[in-house]
Amino acid sequence: MIPHVEITNDLIATADAPSQERMPARALRLGRRLEIGGIEIANLGQGTTVNTSPLVLRVGHKGFAALFPYGAAVLMGVSRADEELLLQKLRDHIERRLDTPVVRVSEIEIGPSETISSDLVTVPDLSPPRLVAVVDALAKNVALAFEEEQVERVFDVLEPFANDLADLGRLPRNRQRLLQAVGHALRIHHQLFERVDVEEMPAIPTSKEFRHLHDSLAKAYHFEKRANALSRKVEAIEVMTTAITELFNAQREVRLEITIILLLVVEISITFIDFFLRSG
Repeated sequence: MIPHVEITNDLIATADAPSQERMPARALRLGRRLEIGGIEIANLGQGTTVNTSPLVLRVGHKGFAALFPYGAAVLMGVSRADEELLLQKLRDHIERRLDTPVVRVSEIEIGPSETISSDLVTVPDLSPPRLVAVVDALAKNVALAFEEEQVERVFDVLEPFANDLADLGRLPRNRQRLLQAVGHALRIHHQLFERVDVEEMPAIPTSKEFRHLHDSLAKAYHFEKRANALSRKVEAIEVMTTAITELFNAQREVRLEITIILLLVVEISITFIDFFLRSG
């Protein structure tokens, strides 16, 4: 099982690391959940554990892999060969694994000052608290990107039916396609209930220095704005699916009532015909 490791302020990057050194960082959303509790570090074939929450491992000489329970992984300074090997070993620990992971690529730079943009993060060093702050932000960014893609897929499914309803004043005649669309939207909507809490602070020291890095990363990736937009869109999806379902059910009830009336009319007609035939 995962050994307990205390976070220290020792530099992970070597003290004499050249300025402006860069390493690639790939953040991946692998699936709905990643069962970290059952992972044996030795079975992953990686080096020492740098941090336990989130789980951060050394990979190779300078690389790191950070694993998150909401199905995300951040690989920093890791070769593609090592990445493929690690992901292969994680397959059995991923719940509802995505056929194609959502990926966001950026670069991490060791430089003289702290500057942050959407695709380049520059920090003075990669001490464990800074490393945790950075990988936490990268993981949340790709998690939000996954959720944003899911929401857009729902709107792509529901929008044609909403347009038909607005333009024609009725639901389309293809009931099976409508039910499939609503079912697909409800499934994705259900998945979004387990969304990532982007406001949650990672387990780093609460000093002003690290708090500033965390806040700067959150601002650079627009976490609050994107999370609020997602919440509004999820609410809109719920309203749309509920409205379409209720309209569909109402149409079914109307058709049922009409069918019952027609059956009564037919039954009464047969009764009258039988009566006249007998009396004649």
